[in-house]
Amino acid sequence: MATAVANAPLVVAHEVVEETTHMLHADGELKPGSGLASGVFALALAILCFLGVLAFHFPQYLTTPELRAKYNVAVIRQVMFVALIISGSWSLANVARNRSRGVNCAALFLVLATVALGGSRVPVGDFADGTPYLGLDWLILDLLGSSIIFIALEKAFPLYIGQAIFRKAWQNDLVHFVVNHLLIGFMLLVVNYLIHNVFGWMVRHEVQEFVSAIWFVPQLLLAVFVADFVEYWAHRAYHEVPFLWKFHAVHHSSEVMDWIAGSRLHMFEIIATRVVILGALYVVGFTKPVLDAYIIVVGFQAVFNHANVHINWGPLRKVFVTPDFHHWHHSSDDEAIDKNYAAHFAFIDWMFGTAVDSEKQFPEKYGVVGDYVPIGFLKQQAFPFKPLPKADS
Repeated sequence: MATAVANAPLVVAHEVVEETTHMLHADGELKPGSGLASGVFALALAILCFLGVLAFHFPQYLTTPELRAKYNVAVIRQVMFVALIISGSWSLANVARNRSRGVNCAALFLVLATVALGGSRVPVGDFADGTPYLGLDWLILDLLGSSIIFIALEKAFPLYIGQAIFRKAWQNDLVHFVVNHLLIGFMLLVVNYLIHNVFGWMVRHEVQEFVSAIWFVPQLLLAVFVADFVEYWAHRAYHEVPFLWKFHAVHHSSEVMDWIAGSRLHMFEIIATRVVILGALYVVGFTKPVLDAYIIVVGFQAVFNHANVHINWGPLRKVFVTPDFHHWHHSSDDEAIDKNYAAHFAFIDWMFGTAVDSEKQFPEKYGVVGDYVPIGFLKQQAFPFKPLPKADS
């Protein structure tokens, strides 16, 4: 009896590791009534809270200067407190009822660890700017906000009814999402350097003064159009230039479309595309409020257009890019290859004859023709530097 009692913590720890590891490698629907769905939700909140308390302890290294200047820390503390209560109570209730104990024990452990580290009450003192940092706060806020908003939209207006939240290869895209957010500081540094050194000679102050004097709304629409016009041709080059396609193929390799699928991008493409688009906006001379609004627009559409969402847009579908429009771009159906390049205004594709004009309402399949892009973040980063498979393979 004494031996069994002494080994009980080891048995529980083994159960926690085994069940959580299995859950992280699995995909498909979460069956209701087993405590797994609420346990996964509790674990997700617990992980975000644990990462949040680390960001409170080391803000100079784990938070984004541009972002922390905008959000209200007091509100963030309240959100974390509520998240800890929800995660802790749900996981504890499931453990007490012996439902999916492994995942729920993992969530409960992280909640207790977060509280032990100070929880939402960790004081944040003054610290020097200019230190290298990881965008942990950007990751937490965007993952929490995006998942809540877009999963709700996908469940309310699904294109493919019954598609699981944790669909095939969700782990691969989550890693892309995490890395892209954590390395935001490095990417901003590289992008800003290249913008000023590559495009600086093109700046004409009289043009910038004229553009900056335009009223906010038309200036924003002009900024979105300029960005989309430039992105259209950059995007088209990714498809039509074999060397560039090797990088862009990583993005097209997703065979299931949802809100996180758009995160699957090669680092080279992220940096190169941002340099070209933001460089054009910098040269034209749009004001900071307009650029801030554009960042919000592009951030929303980048996620929304990949989401498993279908809404009847009527005639607007030929004006604005919607999920229906962009899903065709990701399709491997014959009529969809190298079509629908625009990111914001669908009429750009209609202008240049690259819009999909199909009798079918929705695509039949997605992904790269031939399915030759590997799964796995590191493998996908290395993929463009290897020879493409032969056409007959």
